[in-house]
Amino acid sequence: MNEQIGRTGHVSPAGKPFVYRHVVSFEETNVVGNVYFARHVAWQGRCREMFLAQHAPSVIDEIHSGLRLVTINVSCQYFEEIYALDEIEIAMHLSYLRQHRIGLDFEYSKLVTDRRIPVARGFQEIGCMRKGQDGLSPIAPPKSLADALGQFAIRA
Repeated sequence: MNEQIGRTGHVSPAGKPFVYRHVVSFEETNVVGNVYFARHVAWQGRCREMFLAQHAPSVIDEIHSGLRLVTINVSCQYFEEIYALDEIEIAMHLSYLRQHRIGLDFEYSKLVTDRRIPVARGFQEIGCMRKGQDGLSPIAPPKSLADALGQFAIRA
């Protein structure tokens, strides 16, 4: 996957997201009773981990052999509050793959009966690096990771 996938914001029918579902626990809320803002970023990480486990498990072995997936940039916009026992869905798309950098978009929805209520939107940029004697060096994403992410790419 050497093509550069641009950040367009438009999803083709083939550009389905990777979906992670989560039920909010009381420990994830603050004294006011809503979800503490930092949890959204933690859920992005959990979504990434579940993606690797389900679609690119060989990358875990590569991490043990010196591959590093370094978070370079992370952001989250909040639209609605989330509370304990809310069921949420986090949809992850590949936004772009450029040289050693991977951009991921996250859409958070609260699942209520038969509706999805948008509650937040996030983004991460990850750098693929290899740990060597002289520290970290940028490398192209492993083919297994690039191929797996390509299934969930945003396309114009």
